Amino acid sequence: MLRTLFSPRLLGLHLLTIGVLVAFILLGRWQLGVFQDSGKPHSATDPAPVPVATLARTGAQMSGEAVGRQVTAEGVYEAGRQLLVADRRADVDAPGGNVSRDHGYWVLTPIRLDDGTLVPIVRGWVAKADDPAVAAVPQGRVTVAGRLRPQQGTDSVQRRAEGLPAGQVQTISTGELINLWTGQQVRTGYVVAQPPSGSLTQVKVAPPVVGGTLTWRNLAYAANWWIFAGFAVFMWFHFVRDAVRSDRDREKSSSPEMVLEG
Repeated sequence: MLRTLFSPRLLGLHLLTIGVLVAFILLGRWQLGVFQDSGKPHSATDPAPVPVATLARTGAQMSGEAVGRQVTAEGVYEAGRQLLVADRRADVDAPGGNVSRDHGYWVLTPIRLDDGTLVPIVRGWVAKADDPAVAAVPQGRVTVAGRLRPQQGTDSVQRRAEGLPAGQVQTISTGELINLWTGQQVRTGYVVAQPPSGSLTQVKVAPPVVGGTLTWRNLAYAANWWIFAGFAVFMWFHFVRDAVRSDRDREKSSSPEMVLEG
C-alpha cells in the first residue's frame, strides 16, 4: 500500500490536492473576512459643505445623517455670549472624567446668522482659561467652515455645573444654552471650526460614519470554498482508494498461486 501511495503517479495527485486545499481554504477565509468587515462602521461619503441652517434647525432634533457633515456659518460672532466648555480634550470623541494635564477648555462662541438665530461654534481648544487666544474673537462679518455635531447630554451638568466659575459650562446642551442666552433662538447642535480661530488649538472631529451592512453573500461564498475543499479531499480519497485496489488486484493476479490455479 505504501508503495502505491508514494508512487510517482500519486505523488502528483497528493501535491495537487494540497495546493487546492490551501487555495480553497484561503479563499474561504478571505470571503469570511469580507463578510466580517462589512458589518463594521465605516466613513461615509463626505458631501460638499452646506449652510448650517439647512441641517441644524431650531426646536428640532438633529438627524443622524447630519452628524459630522461639513457646514458653513456666515454671520457675526457675539463675543459677549462666549462660554468655555470645561474639562475637555482637543478631540470631540475623547472621554471626559477627572481633570488631568491634557484637559482644558473648548472655546464656544455663537455666531448670529442673517436670520437672527445663534449657532454655537467651538472655535478651538485651550489648556488654560486665561489664555489670551480666548479673548481674540474675530470682529465683523465672518464665514466659518467646520463639522456639525449633535448637542451633548446634560446628566453631568446636573451633578457638576454648580462648581464651575461664571462663563463656563460642562457640556454643549442646546436647552442649557437657550437658558443662558435668554431671548435668543439657538439652533440645535454645534459646529467645530476647521480651521480653528486665531491661535487656538484645532479640536479634532471625525467625518460622518455609517454603520456597516453585513453582506451575507460573502459568507455563502466562504462556505462554498470550504465545501469545494471538502469535495477535493473526497475526490483525492476516491482516486487513492481505486489506485490501491487496482495494485492489489494486479499483485494477486500475478502471484504464483494464481498462476498455478490458472
